Formats: sequence, structure tokens, C-alpha cells
Amino acid sequence: MSVLHQQIGEWLGVPVPKTDQQMLEMVEQQLPTSAINRLVALGITRPEIDALVVPLRTLQHRRSRREKLTVAESDRVLRVARLLSQAKSVYGSRERALAWLRRPHPRLRGRAPLETLKTDTGSRMVEELLVQIDEGMFV
Repeated sequence: MSVLHQQIGEWLGVPVPKTDQQMLEMVEQQLPTSAINRLVALGITRPEIDALVVPLRTLQHRRSRREKLTVAESDRVLRVARLLSQAKSVYGSRERALAWLRRPHPRLRGRAPLETLKTDTGSRMVEELLVQIDEGMFV
């Protein structure tokens, strides 16, 4: 089991997924809306959640009906948690990771890494950038 899986389980308050297959199943079974509160506790702001995961009104609607997040929303929660975990691993602390995720980066055409997490393609670019930084190829 990887540090990433361990962190995601702890951070989202779910059983620690031991494999990527279990992570996929977790998304497909849909996360509870409480996963959003856990992202807030990790330092992701409400406006960031609104833009990256689920609009506040939609979230309130889900909560009032005691519904889970959709598969797409669950996937976005996992994407944010995964990238925060990877950035924390590179920068040593969640605070430094969040600061990096919010700072505009020239390789992303001046956009903050967090802004690009709206899409899978954007998140892959951020993952690759973090790998390059971690390996000393900082550009």
C-alpha cells in the first residue's frame, strides 16, 4: 500500500484503499458529502471546492436529500486529494503544498496548478510537473 493510498484514506475518512482498483471502486460507489468537509479541513477553500468539485448549491441540495456525491464529483474529490498528497510529498508540508498549488506557474501559462485540476488533462500536467520538480528538473 502506498503513502498516497494511506493519506487518501485518512484524509477522506474512508477505509484505506490498498490498490488503485479499490480507489476506483471507492469512486464508483460514490463518496459521502462529508468528504467535502474533509477537503475544507485540509485547507481547500469553499470557493476552490465550488470551482473544482461541486457548486455549493448542488452540495446543499445533495445534503438535504441525504444523497452521496455523484461518481464525477467523487472522482474530482479524489483528484484534489491525490494532487495535494503528491504536492505535500514534494514540498514536505501541506501548507507549502497548498501555497505551491495556488501560485501561478509559467509551465501552466501563468495559471495556478489548482486551477487546472478541473480536468483530467490538467491534473496530469500538474502531476508531471510535480514529478519533474521532485526529480530536480524544476523548470
